[in-house]
Amino acid sequence: MKYIKISILIVAFLAVGRFSVKAHEGMWIPSLIKMFLSDMQADGLKLSAEDIYAVNKSSLKDAIVHFGGGCTAEVISDQGLILTNHHCGFSQIQSHSSLENDYLKNGFWAKTQADELVNPGLTATFIVRIEDVTRKILQDIDESTDPGKRAQLVSERITALKEQVESVEKGHTAEIKPFFYGNEYYMVVTQTYRDVRLVGAPPSAVGKFGGDTDNWMWPRHTGDFSIFRIYSGKDGKPSDYSKDNIPYKPKHSLPINITGSKPGDFTMIYGFPGTTQQYLHSSWVQFVTETMNPTAIAMRASTLEIIDAAMASSDEIRIQYASKQARIANYWKKWIGENRGLARLDAISKKEKLEAVYEKKIMENASLEPVYGDVFKKIATSNAEGKALMMARSMLIEFFYVGPEFLRFVSGFEKLEENAEELDKAGELEDELDRLRQSAEGFFKNYQPWVDQKILGVLYPQYIKALNPKFRPDIHAEIEVKYGDDFNEYAEYVFEESNFVTRKQTLDFLNKFKASKAKKISADPAFQLMKSVLGAWREKAANSYYAWKGENDELMRKYVKGMMNAFPGEKYWPDANGTLRISWGKIEGSEPRDGVIYNPYTTLDGVLAKYVPSDREFDLPDRLMELAKEKDYGRWAYNGELPVCFTASNHTTGGNSGSPVLNGEGHLIGINFDRSWESTMSDIMYDPERCRNIIVDIRYVMFIIDKYAGASHLIDELNIVDRR
Repeated sequence: MKYIKISILIVAFLAVGRFSVKAHEGMWIPSLIKMFLSDMQADGLKLSAEDIYAVNKSSLKDAIVHFGGGCTAEVISDQGLILTNHHCGFSQIQSHSSLENDYLKNGFWAKTQADELVNPGLTATFIVRIEDVTRKILQDIDESTDPGKRAQLVSERITALKEQVESVEKGHTAEIKPFFYGNEYYMVVTQTYRDVRLVGAPPSAVGKFGGDTDNWMWPRHTGDFSIFRIYSGKDGKPSDYSKDNIPYKPKHSLPINITGSKPGDFTMIYGFPGTTQQYLHSSWVQFVTETMNPTAIAMRASTLEIIDAAMASSDEIRIQYASKQARIANYWKKWIGENRGLARLDAISKKEKLEAVYEKKIMENASLEPVYGDVFKKIATSNAEGKALMMARSMLIEFFYVGPEFLRFVSGFEKLEENAEELDKAGELEDELDRLRQSAEGFFKNYQPWVDQKILGVLYPQYIKALNPKFRPDIHAEIEVKYGDDFNEYAEYVFEESNFVTRKQTLDFLNKFKASKAKKISADPAFQLMKSVLGAWREKAANSYYAWKGENDELMRKYVKGMMNAFPGEKYWPDANGTLRISWGKIEGSEPRDGVIYNPYTTLDGVLAKYVPSDREFDLPDRLMELAKEKDYGRWAYNGELPVCFTASNHTTGGNSGSPVLNGEGHLIGINFDRSWESTMSDIMYDPERCRNIIVDIRYVMFIIDKYAGASHLIDELNIVDRR
């Protein structure tokens, strides 16, 4: 009878199956590719394991780039040319733009390598190898080890191993990350190039076509790509920018396949997905969807309303705020879709059922129950305690790091305010003043005080309302006494009285500054607000948050380990954590909801159908209209049409932006740039019927470079595969 009960439980587990891998679900570690290679080959892959990941010979991994630490790019020529998304290169495009050279509006195409634009701070990182170091890190550590002792030993061993590798492998960086909440550890050894130059970018009317309206949506008609080039020293090694640097010679570059593809064809994505949370407890999913997401959505919506109106008022402000607006809007819309998708999936109920199955299986196992039997009760309690702390952290991010920009700027004055006399005595005061002058020059280049003042007035009350009262900044009591609930009046006061909200005021203050004037910084209303907001987090919440997080992470480690022990026959993939991963699927459309069918391809005809003259999101360049009218597609057409975008069933998330989409032969057929709105819940729960990633077709990319931009010299660098 007990055997029958357990069998029924396993069937139920698979039915609600969060942890049983569904078709095309997962972001897999490349160094372990032999474990899942047969599944990929069954779906159409024609490569060997070593073709995809190898340490001692060239492989596909050597063409995959971690671009700027937040996106992915791919090498497409033997002269270091790389492709990524337009939105991944957007801040660089924006930084080079001005009213005289409006590259956001008109695009940019370097005619020669000498014309390529330098981007200070932009990096391109390659993976040297990925190594399982679990045994080295967890040696002599088991479930009986005290959690504090465990954390100490793990930290010490990570530091020692990292230092050992970096001392031997000069020029390489070793990073050791936990997987499955610390049940496994992998070391990622990398090499980073520091001279990455802008080569080409289409106008925003192509690269950002559809704007916020189409963001996260399908059908899509966006040419979301930009082109950069990696440079090295003459010895081929990473180097800071120098006019003597040479184009990087890669170990591998991707062929460009323009033969054409069809629904059902194999697709593989190779990139650096950022963060997923597949193992979240149901109580936490409920908190995210009912409290945290709605609050952040509302705050960003308020900010966007102000910024959008400002951008529409002048070209100068449009250029200044383009990158900021895109960054804020992206997750605003993503979270809306995520909430809707999780509700449509009934995700909380499914997780509750799964947790009941898991808990029952644990409790019926005499060897597992003593170790993991209480983990569910403890997780629920931990989550209840952590919600106020997590809101304090989330609200700090939304208000301080996403909201009014002056808060982040004036935080740079803390060192001067606290240590002016010490800096003066040490002869370092002028260095600190120079640092702040340079910071001011960069900050005020893309800043309008009146915009920030409006954002402060609207966002501050939302921030206060969302916080548990015990985590509110001390300054709030004073603000309430003086201004009641008129926070616009308070914002006006801050911007009228502060020395740090215009370039002239700030530079005048710094140029006249003496150590004895440090109290003027302390008395500044902008600085006071910043100090109180950060102080509330640091003094009232931070220590408790990190203590709770450590305890919760340990509970999640045991939760996942117990699940793996209870159901050892399942395939498990670790949450994305910014490390190199592989996902695969196929080109296919979807039926995301009743009465809606999404075809997997769009064409230039659909671009024209969306065209709205002079519209901020749906206008088109005259040159593109002419080419479309004449059907002058060059060799990039397929069956008389020009493909623009397509969808596939690869599991992706943030960080996969710019990732190469490869066919079964490892040829580039597109660049990943988005998910459908119905797919955004896949960070928490994947659904094979709805989840689709969105890709710009490589033929549209080639068409824009060749026919639209006339940059045929770039096409000449590429290895084009055409088997038509």
